Amino acid sequence: MKKLFPIIIFLITTISVFSQPTFPDNGPLYIDNVVPRIDITIDPDTLEWLYQDENLSSDIEFTARFIFNNGTIVDTIEPVGFRLRGNTSRHSKKKSFKVSFNRFTSGGKYYGVEKLNLNGEHNDPSVIRSKVCWDVLRKMEIPAPRANHVQVYINNNYYGLYISVEHIDEEFIKSRFTYNDGNQYKCLWPANLNYLGDDPDLYKLEQGDRRVYELKINEELDDYADIAHFIDVLNNIPDGSLECELDKVFNTYDYLKVIASDILFGHWDGYIYNQNNYYLYHNTMTDKFEFIPYDLDNTLGIDWLDRDWSERNIYDWQQHGSHYRPLYERIMNDSFLRDQYTYYMKQLVTETIDLDSLITAIEQRRDMIAPYLQNDSYYPRDWGYSMTDFYDSYNQSLGGHVDFGLFPFLETRINSILNQLESTTMYPVIKYIKHNRSSTSELWVRAYVDVADLPANVELHYNYESQSTIELSMYDDGMHNDGIAGDHIFGGAIENIPQNTSLFYQIYVSDNLNKVTLLPCEPVFIPASGGDEHMLFINEFMASNASTIADEHGDYNDWIEIYNPEDVTVWVGDKYLTDNLGTPDKWLMPDSYIEPGEFMLIWADGEPDQGPFHANFKLSKDGEEIGLFGDGQQVIDEIVYGQQTTDISFGRKDDGDFEWILFEEPTPRVSNQTSSIHYPNQDIGFDIFPNPSNGNIVYLTDKISYKVYNIYGQLVAGEINYDFINISTYNNGIYIVVSDRGIKRKLIIN
Repeated sequence: MKKLFPIIIFLITTISVFSQPTFPDNGPLYIDNVVPRIDITIDPDTLEWLYQDENLSSDIEFTARFIFNNGTIVDTIEPVGFRLRGNTSRHSKKKSFKVSFNRFTSGGKYYGVEKLNLNGEHNDPSVIRSKVCWDVLRKMEIPAPRANHVQVYINNNYYGLYISVEHIDEEFIKSRFTYNDGNQYKCLWPANLNYLGDDPDLYKLEQGDRRVYELKINEELDDYADIAHFIDVLNNIPDGSLECELDKVFNTYDYLKVIASDILFGHWDGYIYNQNNYYLYHNTMTDKFEFIPYDLDNTLGIDWLDRDWSERNIYDWQQHGSHYRPLYERIMNDSFLRDQYTYYMKQLVTETIDLDSLITAIEQRRDMIAPYLQNDSYYPRDWGYSMTDFYDSYNQSLGGHVDFGLFPFLETRINSILNQLESTTMYPVIKYIKHNRSSTSELWVRAYVDVADLPANVELHYNYESQSTIELSMYDDGMHNDGIAGDHIFGGAIENIPQNTSLFYQIYVSDNLNKVTLLPCEPVFIPASGGDEHMLFINEFMASNASTIADEHGDYNDWIEIYNPEDVTVWVGDKYLTDNLGTPDKWLMPDSYIEPGEFMLIWADGEPDQGPFHANFKLSKDGEEIGLFGDGQQVIDEIVYGQQTTDISFGRKDDGDFEWILFEEPTPRVSNQTSSIHYPNQDIGFDIFPNPSNGNIVYLTDKISYKVYNIYGQLVAGEINYDFINISTYNNGIYIVVSDRGIKRKLIIN
């Protein structure tokens, strides 16, 4: 009988994606050193209908033409969906708008974005406060929307200066967290995260015509079990267990930065004070919820509640006499997490932000946007603002809801924070822990480490079953599968793991002050690899099936073919398929058998109720992962693939072979040798040689514009119209080269 050994995968060999959020650059769409022009052309009668009082709450999207001009790029997209957006802003004179590129064009995107939010900022005379907040959040490495100022024309009439803010949807989630298959909740008033009971349906409570926790991804499943469990843990774990138990279900340390930023901004309309305006995303890479800020226009001195937000207690920000805010209040009552928050708040106001530099940058942006406000006839319609008010609003109060000028608020708020900061030192922070097996005998472990006092001493502590603990140094030098040297990501490898032996590990960090953290609180269990698991192959798949083969319901869905090369029948009812290697148990395969030399077809349609051979996930045409795992989550086979073409499958050249090729004539349920074949590098882009390489230069088969990314999705380099890549400064490892046409190639440096 054949034994299981890990299968080398295509494109990114044996490397799983790191769980740290990524941050896409602004690109042409969110360029912020100019003020792009957006033109909307829509039927005049439709536009008039949108502005009628009885239609203001409508979310009907109407066809329109969209033109984007940033001075370098001019693009026209037609049709797009167009409607009003917002809540109270729908009743303002200066409306806010939503543009949908995918409403009338399936899968439609513009520079990777499906929707644009064009916000009128009618309450903010400076028309800049939310932009300042978004920029600070991104500087703090919080997954927050990109934003820029734009000028908006509708039917060639100037509607004014707007802020374009990235929509928080599936595309946003995927660009930050790699996968977008977890539940995403839009949380609006009164979303206080209080415990309502064990029944997940209790959290489908409604306010007006919407849910308080509104599911925005996986709506068709409507399963609230994950948020119910998170809220249960948050509310009901004992005080002494908060740090450990909350860390299992929530990205606590990044949320501490969100708390600090909210309180710096004077953001009273968020979770902590007004139980409002945030998203929760269940990150399937970490199995933890992520907190994503939302709607930051009521900040930096904008006040509707007659409170002095500039001096408010940074440890007592919640609304008194109102509902309990467990996520904030429990953190503030926990001495360990309170100290971590204090450290991040101090770091924010003394290192991340230099007030003089920030004010200079804001003044430069003010002067850049001022000419586009000069002729904005909608700017004065809500509050009577003039250009004098615009300039004054940066330095002084205007009365009403504008209690502070922007600059005095920042100065007062920062000084107040500095005076309130408690004298304490945080313990080392360990987050984004990730591991992967590169062979049966080797396990790589990585983690992001932050300490208050350098240097950091980072160790991997592990033991085999009941044996004594072994201590292994971890490094941030770019040579230990740890990313880029100095990026706070430490890596280390456990080698020579005995076959059929399980192990446990934790990460130990101490700093220069001898402060120590050991996480996770419960050691990570790594099941034994090897043993008697039968060999199976992911043999062929199609990530965009328009007309190749239909399922039993007549639907053309994505599919995955599994091949049994063994000489015995294999039961698959204890095995799992996934499109996320970080979640190996995503879909339990059916109670069924594959005969020797036979093939099983699985429909990757995200509709498990359609039958036993229908998985609970879909495949991405743009590229992702497929994994086949055994009982105990050991790898049977896995592949990371790039962009696919409709009705062309990707499979092994011969059944179970190492080499993968494209099939113009796909072979679902039959041998791959029955089809004519086309190799993936022919006539579809470029190739790299020599590859692998250990020199200083690799050459391309054509002149292209390209970007080079490391395995963590971080941009390493990019060139325009080059036929070579200078790799003299690259660390050994695997890189992905992406052309301006979206063609991807693997580059191996050794």
